[in-house]
Amino acid sequence: MNPSARFAVLGLIVAATALGGCQRNLTTGSISRTAAPPAVATQDGAPSQEQLTYAARLQKDFKRDPGNPDVALAFADSLREIGRDSDVTGVLEMANAEAPGNPALLSAYGRQVLRDGRPGDALAILKEAEAAGARDARVYSAQGAALDQLGRSGEARKRYEHALTLDPGNPTVLANLGLSYALSDDIDKAEATLRRAASDPAAHPKVRQNLALVLAMQGKFREAETVAARDLSPDDVAVNMAYLKKMMSSPNRWDQLKGIDGATG
Repeated sequence: MNPSARFAVLGLIVAATALGGCQRNLTTGSISRTAAPPAVATQDGAPSQEQLTYAARLQKDFKRDPGNPDVALAFADSLREIGRDSDVTGVLEMANAEAPGNPALLSAYGRQVLRDGRPGDALAILKEAEAAGARDARVYSAQGAALDQLGRSGEARKRYEHALTLDPGNPTVLANLGLSYALSDDIDKAEATLRRAASDPAAHPKVRQNLALVLAMQGKFREAETVAARDLSPDDVAVNMAYLKKMMSSPNRWDQLKGIDGATG
C-alpha cells in the first residue's frame, strides 16, 4: 500500500462527517422508519450479509422513488459502507435531477464530487446548496476544503471559521483548518489546531494521522510515531515514518505535501 495514502491532506475529514451510522427517517414502506445501517460483521472489513441486504432494499426503494431525499441519502451512505463508492456520485446526481434544489441532496452531492477530486465542480455545487438553504458546518467546511485544493487558502480559512461559529470545537472542521495552515506553511498554527482537534474523544482516527503528519513535518518523529500508533499497526507506522522522513529531507517537501492523495473515507 502506498504509505502516502494513509495521510489526508484535504477533503478527507470533510467526508468523514458526511458518512456514519446515523439513523434516517425513511418515507417508504419497505424499510423501518428507524432503520439504521447494520455494522460490519466480518473480521476482514468486508461488508456483512446484513449490510448487503440493507443496501439491496434501499436500492429497490431508490428505483421506485429516486427523488426521495431520505432514501437517496441513505442509499448513498449504504453504498459507501459496502465499498461501492464509485456508484455514489451517480446516485446523488440522479437524485438531484429528480429533486432539484433540495439543500440536503445538493450538500451531499457537492461533498461527494469533492471526494471524487473535482474541487471546482464541488465548490459550485456547495454554493448552490448554501443558496438553497444548506448552511450547516459541513457545507462550509467542504467549501473550505475545495478552496484549499484550488489554492485559495485565505478564502478557505474564512469558510472553516464560519463553520466553527455554527459548530464550535467540531474536530472535523478544526482538522481541515489545521491542514489549511500546513499548506500555507504556518506550521505552528497547524500543529496547535490539529492538537485541539485530536484531543476531542469524538475525533475521527484520520484526524490523529493528520496530526502525526504535521508533527513529522517538523522533525518530531518520535511523537508522530506515538500519535500514529493509536490507530495503525506497528508495521504501518514504520512504513509511514520512513516515507515522511524521506519526504521531509526533500527541498520541495511543501510541494510534496500538497500532492499527497489522502483517501476520502
